[in-house]
Amino acid sequence: MTALLRGLLHNRKAMVGFALIALIVIVALAAPWLAPYDPGARSGRPHQPPSLDHLLGTTRLGQDVLSRLLWGARTSLAVGFGAGLLITAVGTVMGILGGYSGGRTDDVVSFLTNMVLVVPNLPLLLVLAAFLGQASPIVIALILGFTSWAWGARVTRAETLSVRQKDFVKSAEMMGEPRWRIMAVEIFPNLLSIVGINFIGSVVFAVITEATLEFLGLGDPRAVSWGIMLFNAQKASALAVGAWWDILTPCFALALLGIGLSLLNFAVDEIANPRLRTGGRLGRWSALIKAGEGRL
Repeated sequence: MTALLRGLLHNRKAMVGFALIALIVIVALAAPWLAPYDPGARSGRPHQPPSLDHLLGTTRLGQDVLSRLLWGARTSLAVGFGAGLLITAVGTVMGILGGYSGGRTDDVVSFLTNMVLVVPNLPLLLVLAAFLGQASPIVIALILGFTSWAWGARVTRAETLSVRQKDFVKSAEMMGEPRWRIMAVEIFPNLLSIVGINFIGSVVFAVITEATLEFLGLGDPRAVSWGIMLFNAQKASALAVGAWWDILTPCFALALLGIGLSLLNFAVDEIANPRLRTGGRLGRWSALIKAGEGRL
């Protein structure tokens, strides 16, 4: 754990990604004080261009885009991190349980994992969201959490199969420690890098999927989120009437959050996987050798 944190502090990708995520989180938490208007109230003319009164313009209903962006960040981040935490928790528990227990328990976990993996995820989400009607952000987070854990469970199980053969696990078993303690204290801490990668990737997936479902009209139109902003802008034909700020603002926010999370994910992957670090060095050495041959 200490080595992972030390590696993140000395990794440029991790620091840039963390700075972007921290900026978005701080802005979202400070939305009640930073938002100039009520996000649901009419505060200007329909599709008013950006100005001093409305820095990011207004929507077709005259709502301030900046205020909706700030308040929408709270919803999108809550869904992303909430669903990501649920996906990671279920996947980690299932993976460790199946990988360490073996036998029938592992067979049941593998069967459930394969069954979830076989079903296409996005069509399943579309069917469930359509069946539930206008799903609220909480419902979307729960749907994502209980239908997207299989990949993390498979990766965690594979790593658990390797860790359970280590000497410290065998020693704990010989000392008669309970199975739950071995899984929680001996195995889980050695899987933190895998769990971290799974969590960050799940957050990215949850944020983008929530925006996709809401953009397709399967979310609650009364909610304030980046996906609902995209849905309303598309419904109002924002680009067709020249109101580019109405649709590009949430797109830019989603892209910025995705870039920050992806950079952090790449950094954790590099630190956890030494091959990626040596690969970069070998690439630089190869380029230097080719440059030297060219001079000759």
